[in-house]
Amino acid sequence: MTVKLGVPSKGRLMEKTFDWFGARGVILSRTGSEREYAAAVEGAPGLELVLLSAGEIPRELAAGRIHLGVTGTDLVREKLAAWDSRVKELAPMGFGHADLVIAVPKVWVDVETLDDLDAAAAQFRRTHGFRLRIATKYHRLVREFLQTHGVADYQLVDSQGATEGTVKNETAEAVADITSTGETLRANHLKLLEEGVVHKSQATLLKSRQAEWGAAERDVLTVLLGQLGIGG
Repeated sequence: MTVKLGVPSKGRLMEKTFDWFGARGVILSRTGSEREYAAAVEGAPGLELVLLSAGEIPRELAAGRIHLGVTGTDLVREKLAAWDSRVKELAPMGFGHADLVIAVPKVWVDVETLDDLDAAAAQFRRTHGFRLRIATKYHRLVREFLQTHGVADYQLVDSQGATEGTVKNETAEAVADITSTGETLRANHLKLLEEGVVHKSQATLLKSRQAEWGAAERDVLTVLLGQLGIGG
């Protein structure tokens, strides 16, 4: 039997993941073209590399179709209800850092905190007759965060593209999006709210609680984690 490891199939996340494992003596590589997803592993007997999109990895872990996976913690928490009952975080990997944040137009000079946002949302509904719109692709995380902080009278509108541009395009009044530097927010005349960080994400090695972990798979995992220098 083999232990399947799901890794992002392209871009910096794939490259950084390959570097992270390689520095620990486990060599991961693509063996086909960009359109193929063939892959190879050296230095870790019983480990099979599966190349997937970063967004697919949480679901594949939760379904038990892969044993281990590398993806951002934001995607795990967004895509999986009760995520910690379905996957286990084994190790943060020190790259892929990004914050999911709430941001509003800079011209909203009286809106600096989440309490201010709640008051502004109530006033917006009284004035316009509909709820203040927050554009995001992270519905679960943002809804839970705003509920926890007592923000009401808003609606989440789906944005799978340039979320920061939705305010300028008048399809939303505020945004909740991933940022690494904040430059795109500033370029679109948006400001981060105080205490407006919903989640601080980074690439993380994860273990499926749903996959088949027989004696052979557990043995492979034990050796692998020893090589990587982390506990299981």
